[in-house]
Amino acid sequence: MTIPPEAGPSDVGVLLDEPGHEAGEAGLAFLVVAVGDLRLALPLPAVSAVIRPPALLRIPLGPSSLDGLAQWQGEAVPVLDLSRALGHAGGTPAGARGRRVVLVLHRGQQVGLAVDAMVGILHSSADHIDPVATEDDGSRSAMVDPVMLDGVLREGPATILKTGLLIDRQFGDVDAAAARPVKAAGGAIGTPRSGLAPLGPAGAGGTDAALLVFGVAGQEFAIPVDRVREVLPAPREVARMARARAHLLGVMSVRDQLLPLVGLRALFGLDRAGDAADALSAGRRVVVVQAGTGHAPVGVLVDEVLEILRIAPGLIDPVPPLLAREPEFEDLDGIARADAGRRLVSVLSADRLFRHGAAFGDGAVADRGAEGQAAGQAARQAAEEDGKGMKPAPIAEEGAGHAGERFVVFRLAGVEYGLPVSVVREVLRRPDAVTPLPNAPDFVTGVLTLRGEVLPLIDQRRLLNLPAADAVGAGAAQCRVVVVGHGGAEAARVGLMVDSLSGLFTIPPERIGPAPAVSAAQRRLIRQVATLEDAGVAGSRLILLMEPESLLDMDRLAGLLVPSG
Repeated sequence: MTIPPEAGPSDVGVLLDEPGHEAGEAGLAFLVVAVGDLRLALPLPAVSAVIRPPALLRIPLGPSSLDGLAQWQGEAVPVLDLSRALGHAGGTPAGARGRRVVLVLHRGQQVGLAVDAMVGILHSSADHIDPVATEDDGSRSAMVDPVMLDGVLREGPATILKTGLLIDRQFGDVDAAAARPVKAAGGAIGTPRSGLAPLGPAGAGGTDAALLVFGVAGQEFAIPVDRVREVLPAPREVARMARARAHLLGVMSVRDQLLPLVGLRALFGLDRAGDAADALSAGRRVVVVQAGTGHAPVGVLVDEVLEILRIAPGLIDPVPPLLAREPEFEDLDGIARADAGRRLVSVLSADRLFRHGAAFGDGAVADRGAEGQAAGQAARQAAEEDGKGMKPAPIAEEGAGHAGERFVVFRLAGVEYGLPVSVVREVLRRPDAVTPLPNAPDFVTGVLTLRGEVLPLIDQRRLLNLPAADAVGAGAAQCRVVVVGHGGAEAARVGLMVDSLSGLFTIPPERIGPAPAVSAAQRRLIRQVATLEDAGVAGSRLILLMEPESLLDMDRLAGLLVPSG
């Protein structure tokens, strides 16, 4: 039986679990695929699905044949380019017509093999399988290491590929089950659960305040980290409420719950045209704030997330009395003097923002009438149509407890990585100058001084064998340093250079699973991956979760480096 590529899998994929999957009366069953001029037969019992090329997320420290990670039915699956895995330079063009990804089960883990096309399914018998030539006789099978082949099917002709041996050669011949760490109940591996606790103390005294700093119309504002639930991409549109004031932008839908949205530009008169016209332009973020237990969350629309700032309470001054009497300053809890007073950051009151969100109840969200119901339906519909997705994490229902662990998420070379909030001390702007450190590993760019403490600065692109970033340009201004550490003042701390800060995310435990094992270094640094549903997008958003313990061990990090390519 042969299936031409044109009649192959749908946009989602073909599940190979129908009768005939296992060897039956017809003998042995094989899936035949095309890779260049080769026709390769894969044992059908090992094949779980054939899908169209999915969206891929690059995973660092992997073999050169690894295209990246794909999401398949809630699982993160590594995808190999079969042509490169067989030693053919260049690989298969990503946009080639007929290109497919064959999912096979290997050591309890799904692995994708990208091929040029699916040729069909063949049934054969053991006496119709000829041995593979061990010398170059001009045949196509001679283009592949004979050790990787298990015979030639006369019906094809097609050469049987040992998929297990091929995958072991790419990822290392290790027991994947033993390599995977055991996931602690409800938490990240090797790290304490953070829940919604604030960032840990900077020193033994534990008196410093942690603030999430964001920009609005060129000015800096902040909210205490312990009042921030998460940071989401701004939706493309929101449902406006009748008779609402200008700064009450409307409601957006997050996991079928309505989130009131407050615009700081209009609230503080920073944009005289109001937020409505371009409030939801590309790149803006929604900071989800919760005033306290029993209070519903409120979304605050900001231009960008800048940093997580740790500052002594004595450097946060109350609003001057003359200004405090003005209505527009009622929403501030104080003004922080950062960088020795060179920067002034307005600290917002979570309680006041909550009351703004509750104002929607005056004839809007709380209104059970047709207008209120229509607005809610419109908000949910807007979220469902949002290609960027508005479902990175659930918002727990009031009084139901918190739905997951919080992570600080940042970007590197277009990929998102996460660290538990419990180990992140703060997030800083990248310093203009770094002091070199003689005889340091290549990935240590130097040291920086933070409030009298000297920290090694790790270039994560070098550590993860990623392409070097441009030193100048629009992206350079977004670079940040994530300060990671455990315990008190005597504990080790390091600074991690990242491309930009995405924000805070609350990730449910059921959305965190083991990362596919592709190399020893990757297993040490990236043991878990979060799979988050995105509305209107085929597949899911993947966030690679890094292992803090390994990042803090300089000697072990130096031993993890492997040659790129």
